Amino acid sequence: MAFRTLDGVDARGKRVLVRADLNVPMHDGVITDDTRLQRVAPTIRELADKGARVVVFSHFDRPKGQVVPALSLRPIALKLGQILGQPVGFVAECVGPTVEAAVGAMEDGDIIVLENTRFHAGEEANDPQFAKALAQNGDIFVNDAFSAAHRAHASTEGVARDLPSFAGRLMQAELSALSAALENPERPVGAIIGGSKISTKLDLIGNVIEKVDTLFITGAMANTFLAAEGMNVGKSLQEADMHETARKIAHLAQEKGCEIILPVDAVVAREFKANVPTETCLIGEVPDDAMILDAGPRTVELIRERLDTLKTLVWNGPLGAFEIAPFDKATVDVAQYAARLTKEGKLKTIAGGGDTVSALRHAGVVDEMTYVSTAGGAFLEWLEGKILPGIEVLRSAGHDLGLE
Repeated sequence: MAFRTLDGVDARGKRVLVRADLNVPMHDGVITDDTRLQRVAPTIRELADKGARVVVFSHFDRPKGQVVPALSLRPIALKLGQILGQPVGFVAECVGPTVEAAVGAMEDGDIIVLENTRFHAGEEANDPQFAKALAQNGDIFVNDAFSAAHRAHASTEGVARDLPSFAGRLMQAELSALSAALENPERPVGAIIGGSKISTKLDLIGNVIEKVDTLFITGAMANTFLAAEGMNVGKSLQEADMHETARKIAHLAQEKGCEIILPVDAVVAREFKANVPTETCLIGEVPDDAMILDAGPRTVELIRERLDTLKTLVWNGPLGAFEIAPFDKATVDVAQYAARLTKEGKLKTIAGGGDTVSALRHAGVVDEMTYVSTAGGAFLEWLEGKILPGIEVLRSAGHDLGLE
């Protein structure tokens, strides 16, 4: 890796600033999913056990530079303490004299959480002075928020320019998984790319075609490719203005030696509602008044057969409208088959993106994949081949500070 991890770091007695992603879903003040807290806990626990004075900071939601009491990190700090099994202090600011006093009073092994960094306009503006104000309360910076790495904000990019910087354990795991997926994969490698629109995933498809051997295009996005080939997709969601783009993508894939696999059959219905009457038909035989809402059994079998030939799979996007039964069947069947191959050691499966995580959780296989990223936007931008500022600065800042 081109950046430093926590291996060999002497943290005892040092003030360690940990950029976590505490931006968890909440409803009426209650955390509804603590996955992100569970995932950052090992880094915080390791540093505390090493005798560091751990200062955790994060954004939460979009207060747009204003103090919004409902978006305070106080309840999240309480939950983090419960997960860690030890007291976690909370400071109702993230910079200034109050923070300096709280950090100054810490003892080795103590943990505190600072208030929402986005209560300050300097956070999203990546204001150097705000970054320095954050940095002055630490001796070391540890970035463990891959999910915020695509943003050049003061707490993700700015602080790393002022302190010796390291990747936390979650960041390390995420980058290792992503490297194993596309940068240095075990081949053959395939990708399942789904979603509703080609227009939102052009960069992603363009980058993936360069790196995988097989590309499964699924979901409503596949309808556009099918229609571009002259297939009747009835009333299915598709982008008529993207037909030429779809044909260009198919041509480029052929030039790059990437095989594109589209659905060969589909589950269709006249209404998009739960448990409506459905029928299964071959692609090309979709009734004029019907919508494609899921991949059919022949498509599932085709994908399963191809998964048997792969060593690595990258997954972003469901196969159908999985949120409503019975249009979840193809996604669940393929997810469970990929999970089985992964458990048997035959396939490395790296998945990510909001809908994908929800779909895999629905299929009951989140914990059975090689790695499932909760990063959302950062995961997608990485798939698109974009430079992530929060990652890039770990490399450049590390070099500038003599850490290489």
